[in-house]
Amino acid sequence: MSRPKLHIPLLRIVSLLDWYIIKKFLSTYLFLILIVMSIAIIFDFNEHIDKLMSSSATWQQIVFKYYLNFVPYFAYLFSPLFVFIAVIFFTSNLAGHSEIIAMKAAGVSFNRLLRPYMISAALIAAFSFVLGCYIIPPSNENRVQFQNQYFRKKNISTLEATNVQMQVDTGIVAYIGRFDNRTKTGYEFSLDKFENKKLVSHLTAYVIQYDTLADRPYMWSIRNYRIRTLRGNREQIQSGMELDSMIMMQPSDFFYLKGQQETLTQPQLREFIERQQLRGASGVALFQVEYHKRIASPFAAFILTLIGVCLSSQKRKRGMGASLGFGLALSFTYILFQSVSASFATNAGMHPMLAVWLPNIIFAVVAYILYKRTPQ
Repeated sequence: MSRPKLHIPLLRIVSLLDWYIIKKFLSTYLFLILIVMSIAIIFDFNEHIDKLMSSSATWQQIVFKYYLNFVPYFAYLFSPLFVFIAVIFFTSNLAGHSEIIAMKAAGVSFNRLLRPYMISAALIAAFSFVLGCYIIPPSNENRVQFQNQYFRKKNISTLEATNVQMQVDTGIVAYIGRFDNRTKTGYEFSLDKFENKKLVSHLTAYVIQYDTLADRPYMWSIRNYRIRTLRGNREQIQSGMELDSMIMMQPSDFFYLKGQQETLTQPQLREFIERQQLRGASGVALFQVEYHKRIASPFAAFILTLIGVCLSSQKRKRGMGASLGFGLALSFTYILFQSVSASFATNAGMHPMLAVWLPNIIFAVVAYILYKRTPQ
């Protein structure tokens, strides 16, 4: 009777063990999303029922334009919470039924037990990254537009901006006295070009209008214009009735609406941040926080999974109640800390990347300490 044959059924058991834990993990995770999102919809509808009933929004708009986009956004937002609770819940259940004791008795180490958990966390992290960076932002556009129109009574298409000044390119500064977003028309426009900190060109126009039908973006029609070109002590003046020009600005650059950063995909968000930094615009930190959060949030799945397994893999006399309660407190602490640190970036001047990654760094240290204290 040769020993190598005994390894075949053991390998099969280990493989089945992986699939067993992965299916338990993912099914519990999806079940929690379904339950919590159902409750969230009820609470949200109850909170906004007066505004919804008094507004002109149809039931079709409420369901398909708002709530159909509400669910994936908040499921993604609270994904770390669902991951943590799922791990605590089903792992405590396994430990309560002595299944983990049986696994260890069969020679499965704690590190080996972690493998299916980390595979599940990797699947959730990858899906969350793709969802948060590329899929949810376009759907958020309808949700944010609905909220601004019916909850906050703001509609970007009817807004006006006054005294807009921005750097549209290196050494080129634009100014608009008043911009009507309904007609895409600006008034009291000026465009100054500097070379070596000296003014070399000054354009003024009574009216400037964004060309929404142009094949290329950033096309503006400048009307009733006057250009002063300065070369040393000489000055050249040119005037005309209409001039088409490409200026690196768009009407959307003049308005910051609440939740606007959530409607941009990751490449669009990066391009927007770079453009606004070039122009020296304020309020960019909010967009930088969103950009780094989409990268940092998926990593939380690994950290919180490790913490959850360490807390709930041992059988306790008080059952899963203590582990679940402690897990809930810890996960809410993570979300609270994430929100507080993000506010430090937007209000206190902390670097956005550090502010977003700080909760992950601190909880990674907590996870490492718990891992070392867990019997291997």
